[in-house]
Amino acid sequence: MSATPDNTLADLDQRIADLERQLAETRAERDEAQRQLAERTIERDEALDEQTAAAEVLQVINSSPGDLARVFDTILEKAMSLCEAAHGHVWTYDGESPRLVALRGDPQTVQWMQQFRPRAPGAPSSLPPMDRVVRGDRIVHVTDARQDDAYRSHPSYRDQVDACGIRTVLDVALRKDDTLLGVLAVYRQEVRPFTDKQIGLLQNFAAQAVVAMESARLLTETREALEQQTATAEVLQVINSSPSDLAPVFDAMLEKALRLCEGNFGALLTYDGEFFSLAAERGHQDFDRWLREAGAVRFRPQPGMATARIIDGERVVHIADIRNNEAYPGGELIQRGLVERGGFRTLLSVALHKDTTLLGAINVQRQEVRPFTDKQIALLQNFAAQAVIAMENARLLDELRQRTDEVAGLNRGLEARVAEQVEELGRVGRLKRFLAPQLAELIVSQGDEKILESHRRDIVVVFCDLRGYTAFTETAEPEEVLAFLREYHGALGPLVAQFEGTLDQFSGDGIMVFFNDPIPCPDPAERAVRMAMAMREAAGKLITVWRRHGCELGFGAGIAQGYATLGQIGFSERSGYTAIGTVCNLAARLCAEAKDGQILMSSRIAEAVEAVEAVVRLEDLGNLELKGLRRPVAAFNVVQSPSAPDACPNLTVVARGAGG
Repeated sequence: MSATPDNTLADLDQRIADLERQLAETRAERDEAQRQLAERTIERDEALDEQTAAAEVLQVINSSPGDLARVFDTILEKAMSLCEAAHGHVWTYDGESPRLVALRGDPQTVQWMQQFRPRAPGAPSSLPPMDRVVRGDRIVHVTDARQDDAYRSHPSYRDQVDACGIRTVLDVALRKDDTLLGVLAVYRQEVRPFTDKQIGLLQNFAAQAVVAMESARLLTETREALEQQTATAEVLQVINSSPSDLAPVFDAMLEKALRLCEGNFGALLTYDGEFFSLAAERGHQDFDRWLREAGAVRFRPQPGMATARIIDGERVVHIADIRNNEAYPGGELIQRGLVERGGFRTLLSVALHKDTTLLGAINVQRQEVRPFTDKQIALLQNFAAQAVIAMENARLLDELRQRTDEVAGLNRGLEARVAEQVEELGRVGRLKRFLAPQLAELIVSQGDEKILESHRRDIVVVFCDLRGYTAFTETAEPEEVLAFLREYHGALGPLVAQFEGTLDQFSGDGIMVFFNDPIPCPDPAERAVRMAMAMREAAGKLITVWRRHGCELGFGAGIAQGYATLGQIGFSERSGYTAIGTVCNLAARLCAEAKDGQILMSSRIAEAVEAVEAVVRLEDLGNLELKGLRRPVAAFNVVQSPSAPDACPNLTVVARGAGG
């Protein structure tokens, strides 16, 4: 008895409803895959943007080592962009008061900040977040400035928050060791806390700012020292030839001072805060010998001595006649020795000062009472300045070597970090071109490619291809074949990722996928069968369309489980990850044996899917003679269901072949 029209319509409605539900599920899966792809793309782009920004800042630092304004502006621009901030600024701090050196934001914020005149931190017109940085906080993160206590208790801060529309605040200290050099601050005009990643990024920019400030400071000190060294060419030549050895510098300086100032004896003394020490002498060997024998090469000045007056603050001490000096009648050893042992009468002493620090003195004596002229006094002052330059140059040179090595190490570290991260991004991209996505990500996460080394593992292999493909390619144009393959691969390829399989290869219409490697999974057989069924369904829809164009095509697949050897093949420029073993041959032979619409599997696969609540129906085909295999193989076919797969509660064997 035939079905009534009402029953037929009901069946059609049910099938339509099932198809619509399947379509909705497929769209949901596609949307989820697209969402995950979008998230990965965003993460990759963010990482690339961060590394590009860091590289650009380093380039600015290297190209403009002394131009801090350009460096600060570049850092602020990149920080605001990557941290999604509305405006920001950079302050430097000299230990007493902050100074605004870079500013970005909307015109109203820029105008307000340019008019703002901060005092020392803690003063009524300073900024509370900056106060916290000065007190030792390395990071100050205020989620909502208007809910902060400082907003209610600090009028100038409240004015800034209201005028600039500040809501979320992030300040990062610029520190060299324990020394505060400044503050890098960014703001948002909505309540939206900065992420840990953005805070870390701002800390990296702060580190680059410190490197730039230290480089500029060292360059400034070196430049000033070099400018001072050009005062007198003859002495500078000695300083340049012996930058770390002060003895030849002092000797050359005394030699020229005695000659140009018409002196008979000269000495250069250093001062350590308590004692003067003889660093160099020239002109009178007998007197020099007496000084050493008398133990007068290191002494504490006595009242009235020229060196005592130097300590008291006099820059120049000029004694026309030592015999009339107050220290001589008192019997002070050195003063009496100058007259009685050296025969000296007139003395000129010039202090060696670095800013307000007394470093020593340079002395010239005559063996006659003849005061030095103003020109000679000025000349000795010039030599004193050169001595200070030489002493500072030696100190700075040693310090510069250490700090240059330190800065070079920081730059190398930053450049290496940028290069490593850029290389990692490129490596992921290259790996994903030739390897399965999960394999590429596993290699990158582990940091090496040991996973690609040859190893054995129990895997499930799926082979699938099209029936009638060869006949189709013989009659179709190459462009038609290529367009056909793109559509075919585009429909089946995403299913591999959906079921977390590893794609071994696309070869024409043939596709090989395996499960349980490189990432083991608890249900490889079930996943393989489900993927093959999804591929059959997807291919079936395409085949229906292709047949309308006269292409007689069909789809078949083979599935087998067993041990295989897996590893990398290829060469350095292009490589792949593949499986080799009998299980691969068996899956390929089952695929070749499958008729249109059949998914043939080995008995081990059938047993595995029988043990779970798999939505699949099997047909026992008995033992099959497969090409290349010596023994018959028990094979099962996954029967196509006329309705949705969900309609079948369990795996069921519906028929047995003659070999069963």
